[in-house]
Amino acid sequence: MPRGGKKGHKGRGKQFSNPEEIDRQMKAQREREENEGAEEKESGSESEEETSSSDDEPKRKGVEGLIEIENPNRVSHKSKKVAELDVSAKEAPRELSRREREEIEKQQAKERYMKLHLEGKTEQARADLARLAIIKKQREDAAKKREEQRKAKEEQSKAKR
Repeated sequence: MPRGGKKGHKGRGKQFSNPEEIDRQMKAQREREENEGAEEKESGSESEEETSSSDDEPKRKGVEGLIEIENPNRVSHKSKKVAELDVSAKEAPRELSRREREEIEKQQAKERYMKLHLEGKTEQARADLARLAIIKKQREDAAKKREEQRKAKEEQSKAKR
């Protein structure tokens, strides 16, 4: 069955370039680049003046060069050099977002609460301390009871002998 199913294969077959042809094209391109470089060196100061004005603005495509367009939404990305970067801007405190500010306030409030809780000044801490006092008293009573029962058993075992 032919490629492409019953209807047959559509499109051209693949064509491969001859390696000799590729080498010839690359040599011609290198020669053109070398000739252009030599012409630029010869023109000297004239070309420097022309290139300095073209460095300021990127080369415009199509009609852009003829019509001056001012689009406030268009953002031009200009790469900055390391020397131009303002190092002090990174050191200055930046404005925190609402979420970040709320998160920090929440952590600070939690720390304040834990500090007061450890000092026993919060209602929950007072309730915990009261509960602990009750449990301590119950345990002491239970320990006394056990001690009395143990003594009573000892007296009974001595009485049997």
